[in-house]
Amino acid sequence: MKNLLFMRHGKSSWDLDVGDQDRPLSQRGITDAHRVGNNLSKANLNPDFVFSSPANRALHTAMICLRNLKFPMTKFQITTDLYDFSGNQVLDFVKKIDNSLDTVMIFGHNHAFTHLVNSLGDSYIENVPTSGFVHIRFNQDSWASISQGKTVETIFPKHLK
Repeated sequence: MKNLLFMRHGKSSWDLDVGDQDRPLSQRGITDAHRVGNNLSKANLNPDFVFSSPANRALHTAMICLRNLKFPMTKFQITTDLYDFSGNQVLDFVKKIDNSLDTVMIFGHNHAFTHLVNSLGDSYIENVPTSGFVHIRFNQDSWASISQGKTVETIFPKHLK
């Protein structure tokens, strides 16, 4: 059985004149990432490995969330494959994950994440919001063979306020 944990980056700031990959989190993005990360820490979430897009907003969200989980950074990696907005690169990346990993968490972007949770899960989600978390479980034992899974849980910041 495979578990894929999606977390979209927190709300970003457009205040600085920087390129897309360098956009920082806004104060709301920081607060929401802490809020969701704290909620996940109470659920005893224990991923085997975590991957993040290299974009500043995704990486910062990952660091906030993983600190809340007290997650070891030795099981964390940045991958450019997650800096994707269509979902195609993300899905290709997921299908190549080492099968020794059963529960994997990824930090990335929309439209990719909304598209993938709707394609892979069994619940329609109109939009995965910033700092939104979605857990999908697959009955397959191989990442390469995942197709239709069960949407186990969603945690969105607005539900935690």
